[in-house]
Amino acid sequence: MTHPRQFDLIVFDWDGTLFDSTALITRCIQAACADLGVAVPSNAQASYVIGMGLAEALQHAAPELPPQRYRELGERYRHHYYARQHEIVFFDGTLAMLQALKARGHLLGVATGKSRRGLDDALDSSVLRGLFDATRTADETASKPDPRMLRELMALFQVEPARTLMIGDTTHDLQLAANAGTASIGVSYGAHDAVAFEAFDTLHVAHSTAELHDWLIRHG
Repeated sequence: MTHPRQFDLIVFDWDGTLFDSTALITRCIQAACADLGVAVPSNAQASYVIGMGLAEALQHAAPELPPQRYRELGERYRHHYYARQHEIVFFDGTLAMLQALKARGHLLGVATGKSRRGLDDALDSSVLRGLFDATRTADETASKPDPRMLRELMALFQVEPARTLMIGDTTHDLQLAANAGTASIGVSYGAHDAVAFEAFDTLHVAHSTAELHDWLIRHG
């Protein structure tokens, strides 16, 4: 049965939502802190900042570091990340889900805390590039939860907030959607515990890509 389309534009976060990269990013943040001799954040502390722009994320992860050394911390993070980014794969079922949404005529976007270089590297090494109509990164707009990324994507395609859906694995993503006036879905298999999503008026919390796919086909 074909269901009427509720959303014209569906925007995805990247890390922890489409790509299974949470554990690697967490380890790279911890390794960068260890390199500079500052307190190494716990797994929970390091994963909490995923989704933010790199500068904001590292400031939260290492608050005691002198501001003039955050650039150095960022360089160490990138060193560890780029050495291992080839290990990252997208969650099972992601490609089939995106292809099904494209077949239904949805516009697909990405709003991510990654840098433009980081996102382009990921797209170049995957089969996903042609599936996205437009993407925005934190270094070319503003870090989440500032709504600028979503607003730019909506303006580009002339889609109203009521016809836009944001999907992400962190409270930063859900707050981004709230700030932009769009609907949202949380996924529990990424960086943040789904309990934290209860503070947001999400349409759904998906516990797997298969469940997310099913919800989007039935309700999206």
